[in-house]
Amino acid sequence: MMKRILLLVLIAVFTVSCGTGKNKGKIVTKNAEAVSVIKKHYTGEANFKTASGKLRAVYQNEEKTQSINLSFRLEKDKAIWMSASLLGFPIAKAYITPKSVSYYEKVSQTYFDGDFSLISDLLQTPLDFQKLQNLLIGQAIYDLRSEDYNFFQSPRGFQFVHDKDAAMKKMFLLDPKTFKASAQQLAQEKDNRSLTITYSNYQNVDGLLFPENIKIIANEGGSSTNIELTYRSISFNEEVSFPFNIPSGYEEISLK
Repeated sequence: MMKRILLLVLIAVFTVSCGTGKNKGKIVTKNAEAVSVIKKHYTGEANFKTASGKLRAVYQNEEKTQSINLSFRLEKDKAIWMSASLLGFPIAKAYITPKSVSYYEKVSQTYFDGDFSLISDLLQTPLDFQKLQNLLIGQAIYDLRSEDYNFFQSPRGFQFVHDKDAAMKKMFLLDPKTFKASAQQLAQEKDNRSLTITYSNYQNVDGLLFPENIKIIANEGGSSTNIELTYRSISFNEEVSFPFNIPSGYEEISLK
């Protein structure tokens, strides 16, 4: 279960992704109003060093629906740690840094310990830690400053669309009040593959806006897989640790 959730989040984000992470340089878009909105999106990014809390994850595909509880810890730009439990019993852990992706499952006594280059080779697209972090904290997966987007206003909010690249279409919808991400969509029409992420609500914790509910829908070849993440509690800037040791005797698995 933990492997399915971890891999879907990673593959959903990265199967339809390429390009770079943060770009703090000049905003490429020429539209003055779009520039103003982009600046507010980034100045409004939750400013914290660490975050920790509890999540509920629900995984669903055409065959079944499963749910687990997750303990969550994040050191911004450095590490993401999750521990999964079912009926109060720990069943898996994952530890992700900009250079590594590791997890193990207790029931199957299996583990994976590799880096983004291995998964990049598997998916044939470059990956990075920043996109996953952005998804979890409500920031645009792609840096809105680095490309020239078509800009629209609608009753739903501020919409940025980049469809000049035939291989990849991108859409980002920002809330008109908070300038946080309301929806993000990436599509590779040629490969019949898409990713849609929606944020149904944000919570104000210690003056910081943070997602409360994230829904991820990954479509490929006519099949659909969903993950819904609900933050049940969250706290910021507390000391966190990332206990992670793969137990001896566990079997290493391949993602292929």
